[in-house]
Amino acid sequence: MTLGKLTPALVAAFIGFTGASAVAADLPAKPVYKAPVADMFNPWMIRLRGLGVVTRNSGHVDQVAGSGLTTTDTIVPELDITYFFTRNIAAELILGVTKHHVTGTGAAATNGLDVGKAWLLPPTLTLQYHFTNFGAFKPYIGAGVNYTVFFSQTAGNTANGAGVIVTRSHLHNTWSPALQIGFDYMIDRHWGINVDVKKLWLRPNWDGDSNVGALTGKVNLDPWLIGAGVTYKF
Repeated sequence: MTLGKLTPALVAAFIGFTGASAVAADLPAKPVYKAPVADMFNPWMIRLRGLGVVTRNSGHVDQVAGSGLTTTDTIVPELDITYFFTRNIAAELILGVTKHHVTGTGAAATNGLDVGKAWLLPPTLTLQYHFTNFGAFKPYIGAGVNYTVFFSQTAGNTANGAGVIVTRSHLHNTWSPALQIGFDYMIDRHWGINVDVKKLWLRPNWDGDSNVGALTGKVNLDPWLIGAGVTYKF
């Protein structure tokens, strides 16, 4: 084949190649699909709350007919740790300490009686069910058990109107059942706000000494634990 005949053939082949390239360039690019990011489930959650402890103001001294006992309310910080077994089932442990003052009411021998003060460590463990079909609003219910430890107990050592003085005061550690209802409102994946209410049936036995002899009784605390605070979900 001569050069004159070869040249038109090369030109035609070049034009065909560039035309095919132009058509390919005009075709829409194929979309690139990425695998969806897995929704990582972390089972841990913590909350920091301000907690109001509202007591029942009930009780009695065994040796005094018509006696009564009252206990002060308090507001304290409280930390809870929650572990989710599934997206709906979780266990929560609350930690905090409170201080209360017990005084007498009712009969003359106990009215105005300064029984004493005590610190309480009331860890409470509940098993919860979390509802997950309300979007950012996540209500829950729970039930469990509380064990309260009383420490740093002091007697009143002050006479009431009847001249009775408590010189030793001792509240006994005790178990109690607990019920719970609350909700988290999640602002984003990690942060939210929490409102929580628990009811304890806490009724420790009490004994003490006084200037009129040994005393025994029961303090019916039965507190409501009303809290609000911040949620962090890992």
